[in-house]
Amino acid sequence: MLYRFFWKKLKSAVYAALVRYLIEKEYIRIGPFDATLNDYGTIDDLDGEKIKEFVSIARSKRGFPLLIESSAETVLTHLNLLINNRISNAAILLFGKQPQRFFTSSEVKCAHFHGTVITKPIPSYQVYKGDVFQLVNQAVDFVLSKIDISVGTRDMDIQAPIKYELPPLAVTEAIVNAVVHRDYTSNGSVQVMLFKDRLEVWNPGNLPYGLTTSKLREPHPSIPANPLIAEPMYLAGYIERMGTGTGDIIRRCKELGLKEPEYIQEEVFKTVIWRIGQVTGQVTGQVTGQATGQAVIELSGEVTESIKRLILVLSGELKRSEIQEALELKHRENFLENYLNPALESGHIGMVFPEIPNHPNQRYRLTEKGQMLKNQLEIPKS
Repeated sequence: MLYRFFWKKLKSAVYAALVRYLIEKEYIRIGPFDATLNDYGTIDDLDGEKIKEFVSIARSKRGFPLLIESSAETVLTHLNLLINNRISNAAILLFGKQPQRFFTSSEVKCAHFHGTVITKPIPSYQVYKGDVFQLVNQAVDFVLSKIDISVGTRDMDIQAPIKYELPPLAVTEAIVNAVVHRDYTSNGSVQVMLFKDRLEVWNPGNLPYGLTTSKLREPHPSIPANPLIAEPMYLAGYIERMGTGTGDIIRRCKELGLKEPEYIQEEVFKTVIWRIGQVTGQVTGQVTGQATGQAVIELSGEVTESIKRLILVLSGELKRSEIQEALELKHRENFLENYLNPALESGHIGMVFPEIPNHPNQRYRLTEKGQMLKNQLEIPKS
């Protein structure tokens, strides 16, 4: 009996020592993926300007206590992203210069189909890379650039209000959830697919233990799969801490008269947001029921959709950031490449300071050509 007792104790001690050894050597992981210290990345692989920009936004959005002048090491340590001069996986995904060099599948794939099923060739397909903030912004802008938009009258303001076919905040929430809560050990990528009748956002991962698709429709606790990524995303204003995101998607879609979104757990987790016309099961493909004086922007002619949208929101002289904000677009590079520069090149808008393109007070205004197109686009639809 004594022999068995000591043998049992010895096995337990050896097992505990083995587990400690494997953890110390990082052969096994017991914590979340994003908190794991990266074996290859160093602080030199992070972008200091991104960290400063984050601090500025977090101070404005959530009262973040650190100053913009704080060192990168101080900010990373405060966010638990730097331990003993080693950076975590989360630090690379949040602030890395080239996150996909470390995590190839952390990209987001966006596709637009004219029908209701996946077909090839794909009419519009983009693979976005960058940190998690950039991935969200690029994917959201991709969707907003493909869905219908209506422009209201200027009865209440000089700036005509715009209304997207899908609520931008619901689209953003769905994409943020996929990027923040995905399984980063998976070889799969987040996929954002826009069909004629719906938007689908695929997340390579599973719901946390205790959560079900039905519970997502009710108040539920926040259980982030990647807490060290979720915290900076909260501080930057992208998510809340209360587990309200899925409920907010449902609420915003209902407010717009859309069919209730769906949450599906299969091999991947899917969020499905239905487009206009799905309440009755009919696909209209455009914003309907617009009040007199509103214009529904449609693809036609030689002028691109993006140029038309920019022209319709441009009143007087506006800065780049003001035009971008009016269109509810977040990614600066996407806005420049697909909206502002094409409108300049086509001659529909001009600069207030054309001799100094990077003038600190640079603003943009419609040219005679742009004003003529705007007048045509604002003709009320019968």
